[in-house]
Amino acid sequence: MRIFRPLLQAAKLKETTGLYGVPVHPNPRPHLISLYQRIIHTAERLPAASAYRQSAEALAKHRLAVVEKHEDVSAIEQEIQAGQIEELIEQAEDELKLIPKMMDLKPWEPLEEPAPAGQWEYFGKGRTA
Repeated sequence: MRIFRPLLQAAKLKETTGLYGVPVHPNPRPHLISLYQRIIHTAERLPAASAYRQSAEALAKHRLAVVEKHEDVSAIEQEIQAGQIEELIEQAEDELKLIPKMMDLKPWEPLEEPAPAGQWEYFGKGRTA
């Protein structure tokens, strides 16, 4: 029986994330793949030159490739280095909620009013002594 004990322990499902309010997802990998695919598809509605679209797509494509490459959840968590897989799911869900807000805000458009002089000069940079 001692021979099988490590195998039984390895087969156990995670009982808790150890994070308050973050339940264990019963089947996280397919759900995460679906979320990243939806992020990529939804971000395509933003202008191609938008910095937000470029960064959101790049992150989702990278993470999707990692999730598709690894079957093991711990390997996914190790390579992405952004928390447990349940936290990755929460991050992806938050990103999906943010995309429609960015569509409404349109940060890629010019400002309605011109910025005051010196608005973008920080800590004395750009000034002569």
